[in-house]
Amino acid sequence: MPIRHAAMHLIDKKPDGSPAVLHKAQAELPPNEAADNLLADLNDAYNAKQGKAWGFFHAESGAYPLSGWLAKYLEGHNPFLDFTSQSVEHLVKLLEESNLSTGGHVLFAHYQQGMTEYLTIAILQHADSVMVDTDLAVRPSRQLDLSQLHQAARINLSEWRNNKASKQYISFIKGKNGRKISDYFRDFIGCQEGVDGPGETRTLLKAFSDYVESEDLPEESAREKTQTLVDYATAQTKLGEPVTLEELSSLLDEDRPKAFYDHIRNADYGLSPEIPADKRTLNQFRRFTGRAEGLSISFEQHLLGDKVEFDQDAGTLLIKGLPTPLVDQLKRNTMKEQR
Repeated sequence: MPIRHAAMHLIDKKPDGSPAVLHKAQAELPPNEAADNLLADLNDAYNAKQGKAWGFFHAESGAYPLSGWLAKYLEGHNPFLDFTSQSVEHLVKLLEESNLSTGGHVLFAHYQQGMTEYLTIAILQHADSVMVDTDLAVRPSRQLDLSQLHQAARINLSEWRNNKASKQYISFIKGKNGRKISDYFRDFIGCQEGVDGPGETRTLLKAFSDYVESEDLPEESAREKTQTLVDYATAQTKLGEPVTLEELSSLLDEDRPKAFYDHIRNADYGLSPEIPADKRTLNQFRRFTGRAEGLSISFEQHLLGDKVEFDQDAGTLLIKGLPTPLVDQLKRNTMKEQR
């Protein structure tokens, strides 16, 4: 994960209401093992965060200037340190206008992963700790606390430059404690949501359930394919990468690598070729299946306790909200028996 450029600034904002004090870096972070480890740990913490959103830049304007500054840097018109200094000044302005007391160390990192270039921007908090020096003396220490990562965004620079129609080249953390704490940072990035990650993931899982039913797969095969989907999608979220429908399709069926992909396209689910999978939605998806004496039952885990109730002592299932075609068949059969 080669770092091309990185810089760290500090916004000192106390909770007493006093104005923020900006301490700008005088030089870029030197390329060394410490910087590499920091970025690797930050990426791990960021990828593990739930509740992220995906989107794209607003049109450049006075309210959303960062994309213009970023373009000038990438075109070679502005040094990286100047770009980050200009950007962090704008961040302080938005921070003051939002009346939030949260400051921190602001990291800008332009790096390459594989063939893809990224820019990560994150506000990092610190935690007080202790350290033992070479003289075996205990001294106070301040360490960056990546477990408190609440304001961060990652811009896929390659996607932004090469695919102007994309609406998911930016990902950012959405605030849990009300929108205000994340709104100012989202406005700083100049990002608008373009892809509903949880919604896209639910649609993908619905398409997969329909595919399993249409193929009338044996119980063991359905279970294996479900696990393949969940494992692949989960691995992609850990890497911070989207789920690619064609790649997923080939993993689900090596003999017919286009089968699932063609099912999605033919049924027109409206899915993009690449989906930013939502980890929370994936965790809720497991299938329970079983067949015996002419009875076939299959349902998703998240329905258990809602539309499906299991009585362990009696060994029975209570199913609510039966499919309309099945209800109609049962009604017709009941009417025949009553004649």
